[in-house]
Amino acid sequence: MKGVILAGGTGSRLDPITRVTNKQLLPVYDKPMIFYPIEALVNAGVTEILIVTSGPSAGDFLRLLGNGEALGVTHLNYTYQEGAGGIAEAISLAQPFVGDDRMVVILGDNVIGGNIVEPARRFAAQSRGAKVLLKQVENPTAYGVAELKGDRVVRFVEKPENPPSDLAVTGIYFYDAHAFSLIEQLERSDRGELEVTDLNNAYLERGEMSHDVLEGYWADCGESIDHYLQACNLVATHGANRTG
Repeated sequence: MKGVILAGGTGSRLDPITRVTNKQLLPVYDKPMIFYPIEALVNAGVTEILIVTSGPSAGDFLRLLGNGEALGVTHLNYTYQEGAGGIAEAISLAQPFVGDDRMVVILGDNVIGGNIVEPARRFAAQSRGAKVLLKQVENPTAYGVAELKGDRVVRFVEKPENPPSDLAVTGIYFYDAHAFSLIEQLERSDRGELEVTDLNNAYLERGEMSHDVLEGYWADCGESIDHYLQACNLVATHGANRTG
């Protein structure tokens, strides 16, 4: 399984501290933000990783990470996303890297207190399809949310005014290689982007989507400056990416 870290975007919600660098290069407590998703992948045995980035500071990732060896990465690759085309578009850029393999995609501004070892093992045991990791949150209107019937997800809704649950879709997704053909069939949203929620719903329609609830804390550093501060405090207090 290959790892894909999405580290683009303008970081406008963290302005002005992102005016001179990508948000994923900002520190979270004692390490650059990008270290945390890399460590989560390596802990799960995923050591071939692609970083999808954008913006004028893209070259700083290479200066910081080099070939990734210091973090346990065996092959570290980079690609560049032009403009703000959405998460699903960014995932599509990984096709030459992933090929016919499976992938785990992590948004580069996600910090977790546990690990993804067991979800990765369960996804590897699936014959096909996708898996998303969910997390109970206090403000589900700020996220993509899962609607469930019993223990089965029936729909994903993006930032709903009336959330069908308090289970947010974290920025951690597992896909087989069919994701690339499904992305080609997506239509752009009103904001001109290919939405990951639409990709996940396409897997649901195929009956090929599973889910797990993420253990430990989850922090979306890019949601707001308050979320960024919370992530720094959580890591300082509890640590991150425990092995398992």
